[in-house]
Amino acid sequence: MKIIENTTEFYIEEKTAAAIGKFDGFHRGHQKLLGQLRQQQEMGLKSVIFTFVPSPAAFFSKSPVRELSTIEEKRRIFEKAGVDYLIEYPFYQEIADMEPEVFVKEVLVDRLCAKCVVAGEDVSFGKKGAGNYQLLQKLAPDCGYQVLLIEKVSYKGQEVSSSYVREEVRKGNMELAAHLLGTPYQVGGEIIHGRQLGRTIGMPTVNLLPPSEKLLPPKGVYYSYVSLPGREEIKHPSITNIGTKPTVDNRCVMGVETYIYDFDEDVYGEELEVYLLKFKRPEMCFDGVDALKRQMAKDIEEGKIWHLCR
Repeated sequence: MKIIENTTEFYIEEKTAAAIGKFDGFHRGHQKLLGQLRQQQEMGLKSVIFTFVPSPAAFFSKSPVRELSTIEEKRRIFEKAGVDYLIEYPFYQEIADMEPEVFVKEVLVDRLCAKCVVAGEDVSFGKKGAGNYQLLQKLAPDCGYQVLLIEKVSYKGQEVSSSYVREEVRKGNMELAAHLLGTPYQVGGEIIHGRQLGRTIGMPTVNLLPPSEKLLPPKGVYYSYVSLPGREEIKHPSITNIGTKPTVDNRCVMGVETYIYDFDEDVYGEELEVYLLKFKRPEMCFDGVDALKRQMAKDIEEGKIWHLCR
């Protein structure tokens, strides 16, 4: 996969099928769209995912925007899916003010060489998001591309969207989030040295600090599994705490701490993916380390039983 980033000055010389979107979370609706893109790929067109960096929502927001998928996570998803080109188009005020007709002709047609545009019903682009599916259809004959409309995916009568997934993650409804995504919600990052309290009490854990833009579920303990780079097919059962460790730490830094069952490898410095399966209990502040140790032992034992019964 070729990644084109940090520039608006590029030209793809091969005929392409392009999909525009934020692709946050890469839920079942996105997967349906990608399936259509693959079909066009099989017919001889190069596949293109076009997305803005930062996203328009993040650009216009006055406060930090937490997203389901980081840039690195999206890259891994599209690489694995066999996408030919990923365009991370820089978003700034001049781009935000571009008329939608100009965007179609100068970006989709001239730069992407699009012969097919795969779009959802709610696709939007151009100044104030005025560009939509109807405009794509209107301009198609003169611009030499076809438009494929991807109908929405629904679950129990509700449209599957990034907003829907985000809402469920914020609630800690990890099982529903997994159904909407087609895979458990993941949090990744480099394994770092913690305070090693777990090791001193016989319950060694691995710690990671997720990217600041990553949306985390509520503080608490979750049943989980983890995977390591190059060994993604191996799912190590685990139990994970998301929070600030109130009993032993007063720094209020959000972290992800995971106890991996029957695992004793030295993995410091490696990248870890933690998949959150089910919320167990909220984060708690204990009277001391002994009380924390008892609760950790209880959580670990109950987690082991839960994994065995899955």
